[in-house]
Amino acid sequence: MKTRLKSKTLGVLGGLVMLTVIGFVDWITGYQVSLLVFYILPILYVLKRAGLGFAFAMAVVAAMVWVIADIGAGDPYPDILTPVWNTGIRLSIFLLVLILFSARDQLRQTVEKRTESLHREIQERTRLERELLEIVDMEQRRIGRDLHDSLGQHLTAIAFGAKLLSNKLVNKTEVDPASADRLVGIAEESIEMTRRIARNLHPVEIGAEGLDDALQNLANHLSQSFQVTCDFHQTGSLGPQDSQSEIHLYRIAQEAAGNAIRHGRARHVMIALDSINRSVMLSVTDDGSGLPPEVRNPQGMGLRIMKYRADIIGATFDIQNLPAGGTRAVCILQNITTPKSCP
Repeated sequence: MKTRLKSKTLGVLGGLVMLTVIGFVDWITGYQVSLLVFYILPILYVLKRAGLGFAFAMAVVAAMVWVIADIGAGDPYPDILTPVWNTGIRLSIFLLVLILFSARDQLRQTVEKRTESLHREIQERTRLERELLEIVDMEQRRIGRDLHDSLGQHLTAIAFGAKLLSNKLVNKTEVDPASADRLVGIAEESIEMTRRIARNLHPVEIGAEGLDDALQNLANHLSQSFQVTCDFHQTGSLGPQDSQSEIHLYRIAQEAAGNAIRHGRARHVMIALDSINRSVMLSVTDDGSGLPPEVRNPQGMGLRIMKYRADIIGATFDIQNLPAGGTRAVCILQNITTPKSCP
């Protein structure tokens, strides 16, 4: 604060010194020589160093000094109104120049701020896209492990059991019905695993009730997997939406509910989908311990990903701690538009 005040004071003093020198030169050269451009210099100097208010005051002083220098140089004014008129005209010129330069500076500052904001947004989007690619890579590795460790082993068991049955049939050996039943059971488990993997890859089926069914299945899956109570509630008719919007809304609900259970240790989670006309509100409410500071921080990857997904489909996203405990995440999509594709 003191440094800023000192800078302004030095700026005003510097402007006064410049104006004194220009006035003296104007008096020496005579009133026939116009020093308009030179009188503008101290005004602009004060504008840059001390601000617009001091620059206006300097413009008034400069107009008066100009007239005084002309009178001192012998300018023959016929009456008292003429110098007053000249002072007003010169002051108007100074103020016009001052306003133009001030507007230019404000425009430049606005452009710089918007450019900086755009640069930060580009950096943020680049970081989010990189993190999304990392998530895709992790999901691919997880799917690879699931296929190898679970489905692959079941298929191997089916192949081995089928080979045994084939050998027995070839050798006309008696086939145990229980072995065939076990083989059928393994095949059914393999089918269920395949369906589960497919649902994880593409959880929302395109259709009038696609997102509703997907969120209900998500609630059922979370309840069974984590031994919690996860309910889904819907009001209004959602109607057909584009598949990308449905997938992003599903992923937001999946991330918010998963965070509530894993990090907030919630025992009850409510996923709600409310639709009015073309507006859709997705909310995830839980009774957990709430968001710790490091999760509320915008640098938290999960929170940034949810906000990024909402931004892609033109929606708003917010998550807050509730007074009674727990959190509530809300995503509102108003006008359905065709979003950009995102993994």
